[in-house]
Amino acid sequence: MIKNTNERLILISPYLQFHNRIRDHIQNLNVQKKDIRIVYRESKLQLEESNWLESQIGVRTSVCPTLHAKCYLNESEAIVTSMNLYSFSQQNNDEMGIYVKKDEDPELYDDIFKEVQRLLTISEEIRVSVKKVEKKDDHAPGNIERPVGKKINFSNSKYRSTSALSKKIGISSKELFEIFENKNWITKNGKSWILTPKGEDNGGEMKKGQYGEFVAWPEEIVNILD
Repeated sequence: MIKNTNERLILISPYLQFHNRIRDHIQNLNVQKKDIRIVYRESKLQLEESNWLESQIGVRTSVCPTLHAKCYLNESEAIVTSMNLYSFSQQNNDEMGIYVKKDEDPELYDDIFKEVQRLLTISEEIRVSVKKVEKKDDHAPGNIERPVGKKINFSNSKYRSTSALSKKIGISSKELFEIFENKNWITKNGKSWILTPKGEDNGGEMKKGQYGEFVAWPEEIVNILD
């Protein structure tokens, strides 16, 4: 759908993490000076996404704090779906969506477009800015980041939920969730926390419990947290 855009493209997703192919298509449309709008929920983008959007002069971005809808459309097609524009969601989640062509169902397309216009109206247009990446001292105490792919073996570890782990550390579960989120180890998907590839690389796993899936961590993680 992005590839087929001739005039305008509107991408609405609470959370953003662009796949390289999507970046290439958006960048190509931007070079052609197409009208591109992106609406998302979180004002704090990951550094990589923020810097890439900043480099796309002409792409207009807006933040809607109450956004939960996921909708993608151009001048002739629309997709209303459960899937965020987020690589982890695309690769790991079971999603569904409805595809609408304007020439086949103009009334439904117009209804979707009107709601999209409403979301654009209530969203605050912003300009993301490039952030400086601070160099880390690899020998500094408490530095727990590792290159992706070099995973520690936690196969014999006892896993605990984030809430249970917070009690062991002696901080609130809210604080620990924020720590993991700031490290990009977990991300919010609706009302639920889900594991990111970076979180998985640092020992996290998705477990099934009485109330559904939750993120669990090996007990040893407390020894290497900052």
